[in-house]
Amino acid sequence: MSLQTGEIDYTPPPSARRGLRLLSYNIQAGIDTRHYREYVTKGWKHLLPSRERLRNLNLIAEMLHGYDLVGLQEVDSGSLRSGFVDMTEYLAHRSGYPHWYRQVNRNMGLLAQHSNGFLSRLRPTRVSNHRLPPGKGRGAMLLEFGDGPEALTICSMHLALSRRVRRLQLEYVHEIIGDRKHLVVMGDLNAGCDSREVRAFIKRSGLTEPACDKATFPSWRPVRRIDHILVSEAIEVTRTHVVDYALSDHLPICVELVAPEGVRSAA
Repeated sequence: MSLQTGEIDYTPPPSARRGLRLLSYNIQAGIDTRHYREYVTKGWKHLLPSRERLRNLNLIAEMLHGYDLVGLQEVDSGSLRSGFVDMTEYLAHRSGYPHWYRQVNRNMGLLAQHSNGFLSRLRPTRVSNHRLPPGKGRGAMLLEFGDGPEALTICSMHLALSRRVRRLQLEYVHEIIGDRKHLVVMGDLNAGCDSREVRAFIKRSGLTEPACDKATFPSWRPVRRIDHILVSEAIEVTRTHVVDYALSDHLPICVELVAPEGVRSAA
């Protein structure tokens, strides 16, 4: 597992110092899926490059312009199937994000670079990556904005398909996030807020679930609530919604919140 970062000079706009728009999006490696049958008919795109993939990434980049902090799942960090394009870096430059971070969780050499990504208009104070148990290709990124008790911490991750493994992964995440006052946990959890493992995590971590009633999967007829942005009770949430932008098999989910004082002072 590796963590790569990129930055350019940037001063956040005044609006970013008061409110923040957070987005979590599983982009399915830039594959545009519109029906279950396309998991078969377009399955080759998980292995080989396609001209449509870059077009789809450009459309995703257009949508990302309006957000401050973006957690990305199912990103490729530069392999044959992506045309050796690091998708996190590409989206950051196309969308004008000055800070970007990618976490390679499953390195398959030239064939695939399975990764998480994060885009930010604010410079984080600290960034760390964590391999989730049992260490088979899943990871979490921890980003801190500001210092002290009023800082904002974001944990962006992609959990396993197995309920037993998800339980282990959420127990590990609970350990690394600690008792931070202003905390956001976001990503593709592959489970709903009513699942036993997620409910136990929410209760132990003291989080709220402002967007857990929002279905995001499959994008063409959403019925499952598996993409989440969970927040601590100390954070004031002003709006939650699913973005109707079907460029993956998931829809993006957004939470708008009031920036903690530690973030405003750091900006």
